[in-house]
Formats: sequence, C-alpha cells, structure tokens
Amino acid sequence: METIETVIIGAGQAGLAMAHELAERGRECVLLERNEAVGDGWRQQYDSLRLYSSVRHDSLPGMPFPGDPRSFPGKDEVAAYLQSYAARFGLPVRLGVRVERLAAAPAGDGFVITTDRGSIACRNVVVATGTFGRAPHVPAFAADLDASILQLHSSQYRRPSQLRDGSVLVVGASHSGCDIAYELAEGRRTVLAGRDCGQIPVRWDTPAVHVAFPFLLFVWRHVLTRRTPVGRKMMAEIRHHGGPMLRVKREDLAARGVERQVQRVTGVTDGRPTLDDGTVLDVANVVWATGFEQRFDWIDLPITGEDGWPREYRGVSTDVPGLFFCGLAFQYAFASMVLPGVGRDAAHVATHIARRSTAPTTPLEVGAAAG
Repeated sequence: METIETVIIGAGQAGLAMAHELAERGRECVLLERNEAVGDGWRQQYDSLRLYSSVRHDSLPGMPFPGDPRSFPGKDEVAAYLQSYAARFGLPVRLGVRVERLAAAPAGDGFVITTDRGSIACRNVVVATGTFGRAPHVPAFAADLDASILQLHSSQYRRPSQLRDGSVLVVGASHSGCDIAYELAEGRRTVLAGRDCGQIPVRWDTPAVHVAFPFLLFVWRHVLTRRTPVGRKMMAEIRHHGGPMLRVKREDLAARGVERQVQRVTGVTDGRPTLDDGTVLDVANVVWATGFEQRFDWIDLPITGEDGWPREYRGVSTDVPGLFFCGLAFQYAFASMVLPGVGRDAAHVATHIARRSTAPTTPLEVGAAAG
C-alpha cells in the first residue's frame, strides 16, 4: 500500500492553496482530483459566470492573478489560473482519480483512502471537495413534472440555447439563480421563484464597486466570522439558504421583465410546477438553482452533525484527529467561500498539520498499520 503523509481530496482553489501551504512548511502531500484537468470544476460552469471579486483580490498564496486588476475574471480565466498555479509550484496533482472511501486505518494513527486507482495510507487527510458539495440538490417531486418540460440543474446549465422554446421557471433566488434568470429573460418569459435572500447594495457594474469592495472584503474576512454573533447568524443563512444577490439586483430583474415569485415551489399539479400558495406555472423549462448537497457518506467516520455539515472549527475536525477540511462555506468567515478567503483558511489548516506531523507516529507506521 502506498504511504503518503497528507492526502488532499480535491484540486480546486482550496486544495491547491492547501498543497502550496504544506509545501511552504516542508510537508509531503498529494492531491487527488476526479476531473481530467485542473480547473475543470470552473470550466463546467455556465458561460456567463464571472467572479464577484476583481483580479486585484483573486490571487492564491504566492502567485498573482494575471490581468487588469479592476476586471472580473470569467470562469475560463479562473480555470486557466488554477492550472498555471499547479504547474508553477509543481503541485503533486493526480488527475482522473475518484475517491470511493475514507476510513480509519485498521490499527494505529491514520487513514486508508480507497480510490478507483488503488489505496493510499496516510496520517492526515484534507477534504477539499467544494464549498457546498458536489451533488446537485433537486426536490424529489421534480420526477413528477410532465416529460415535455425540460429540466436542468444549474450545474448542467451553460447557455440559453440549451432550453426549449417557451417560458422558463428558475427555482432558487440566490445569486446564481438571479444571474441565470436575468440572462434567460432577454429572450423569453422567465419566472424566478424562491425566498428573497437579500442583496448587497453595491453596484458591480460601476467604478464605485472598486472603492467599496475593500470595505466589503474587510467585513467578510473579519466581522462576519464564526467568532461573532452576526457572523454565526450569517453562517446559518449561507449554509442552508444561499447567499445574497450580488451582481444582479431586484431592480435589474424587474427591468428585464422577470416575474418574481417569493413563494417556494413545493409540488406538482397535473405535471406542472406548483407554488406553496397553489399557483400552477405553465412553463416549458425548469432550471433548478437549488444548490448542492454535502454528502459525506463516503467517509466511514463519525464526522457530521445534525445539520449534515462536518463537526469542525476552522477546518480542523473536532472528532477525528488528522482529519481536516478546506474550502467549506463559512469555514471561518463569509470570505471562506471566495478566492480572497481561501489562502488564510489553508494556512491555518497547514499549520495544524505541520504541528501534528512532528508527533512521534510517522507515516511509515501508518502504512504498516494499514497493511
């Protein structure tokens, strides 16, 4: 069985920053990535997606993000940056590897990771599989919609041409749902349904955002944290209800003719989506911007709380020594789920791993126990 001190599962921005921080501390690691290229997680997003933070604030530790500091990178620019980042620092990414199971070593201190390419014994594991998880969340009643209605989850949506002729219902009014509804409304009747998640008043398409953003970033990094009451309240909102509207505002949706329904879609009537007030919507398409599920059933360890999220603080498991996380929503602060916050979280976790790695048990002993 192969033995490595630390295995990082996921080679997105969180995993790459994690590997860089471990390398800076002289610690051995490997990254396991299910996609065939670094950055594919971004390439698979909808075409019009742009970051909400400008190039000036998007750098990972040790390497500036290229381009006009005041521009907002698109998804392909982010993917290219991540790929360049991995290459520049020679980060040990193994592509096309799917992790199937993570379990404790049969004896001793450490873990065994089972993949479709074999097993690895390690002393530390960092789960960096995404901010909100990778499993699209779609309500069970979606299966009851008429077969003539095209259904896409937001993770499958790329561009308006994918949809059939006719009207569209976008379910979920966080920032991705608002972005998609705004784009689709240019050429068709569009209904956006879901609770109002609030909005940040700064306009992203004006010079004022570059003045206001450093203040917003300070709040996201130092005020809205798990140490403050307002931060803990925001954490519950973000993890379970989605983030506020950012680039697209209420007035933008109204100006483009989006029909806003604050009721939730709760069922199906005669094959059509139905709101909780009984309104039946006759549409040809449904885009489920309903987020993702955090699924940790592949981790054969007691790690999750009643809310389904890992029991951790700042990425350090409270139950399982040697198990860490990076890239979780509100891992420490609101900024944890955007590029400007990843580096700080990765550095904190890397420091804990480096301290743990000086303890008597060695990766070789872990491998012997696992074997």
